[in-house]
Amino acid sequence: MIAEYWDEQMNEQMNQRVKAFFIEFEGANATSDVARIGDLYAQTFMFAGPNGVQLVKKEDFLKVVPKIKAHCASLGLSETQIQTVEVSTITSKYILVNTAWKMTVRNSGGSKQVDTFATYILEQEAEDTFRIVFQIDHQDLASVIKDQRNI
Repeated sequence: MIAEYWDEQMNEQMNQRVKAFFIEFEGANATSDVARIGDLYAQTFMFAGPNGVQLVKKEDFLKVVPKIKAHCASLGLSETQIQTVEVSTITSKYILVNTAWKMTVRNSGGSKQVDTFATYILEQEAEDTFRIVFQIDHQDLASVIKDQRNI
């Protein structure tokens, strides 16, 4: 029983640290803080979505982040908030995280909220230091934004 209690406490601590990571991620994206965003990704990571998988170098990614943010804003995206964070340990070094996000999109009728989902694999570098090594967007975010803008 002591071992089960200890495991439960350790899992809860891990869940809280990972949630804090995604709150940091949300804040960095909200303020378009490229340096902070860069701190959250590994030097090289995999990105996957409906259009396939690609290997991405962080330095290349950080060059396009402002363009991506500007493009999404021009389509009507005004805010993205983390809603849920579900954590599963893969190994002592890697963590699988399923997330749900709420995006607010401006359209002709005001604004609309839409749920989006992404799965991440985080590498744990130190007790409280994580880096994204794999990101899977479950939908094409630009298409979702465009669809909501036209409603």
